[in-house]
Amino acid sequence: MPNTSGKHSDTGSSDPANSTVTPAYATASPSPNKRPKLIPNKQRALLWYVLSVVVIGLDQWTKWLAELKLNFHEPIAVIEPILNWTLAYNYGAAFSFLADQGGWQKWFFAGLSFVMSLFLVVYLTRAPRQAKLLNIGLALILGGAIGNLIDRVRIGKVIDFIHVHYADVWHYPIFNVADIAICIGVAIVVIDILFLEGKRNAKFQA
Repeated sequence: MPNTSGKHSDTGSSDPANSTVTPAYATASPSPNKRPKLIPNKQRALLWYVLSVVVIGLDQWTKWLAELKLNFHEPIAVIEPILNWTLAYNYGAAFSFLADQGGWQKWFFAGLSFVMSLFLVVYLTRAPRQAKLLNIGLALILGGAIGNLIDRVRIGKVIDFIHVHYADVWHYPIFNVADIAICIGVAIVVIDILFLEGKRNAKFQA
């Protein structure tokens, strides 16, 4: 019997022209613009400053102990024949560079350390929050730089006491906790630049 109600039934009928099928590949990979963005540390840089403060505190405490317990250039064996505590003073840079100058090097290296420390303080606020290893390295360098800067400003020389050697055949320049932090920090930053920065940039949008 014909339909006389004036209405058309939807059941059992479809219009191929109006039907759209979403291709399977449309959602397979996100658009490059959908990558999450790198977020600068900003206020979270305070967390990394805390690590720097820990390095500074440990460095200054061990230097205080060294001056209290040790006599100048009188080694105390710790692990024979490779490690001594030996109190020494460095008037120059690493490995006593320019140590024998007339005193101007004190302010030169103090100023250099101050500029480097200021740069790192600012850079830590801008470094990516996702780059945790990079932030650790920068914080270690900052703490070590300030630790040695305190010595230069306070007494005009850097206190060293860690003496690595092999008997009387080979001697490494005497160093301190701040130097260790700087060396480890630089190594971490180099590792991040060589192996992690490219992957981070591919994953996150600057």
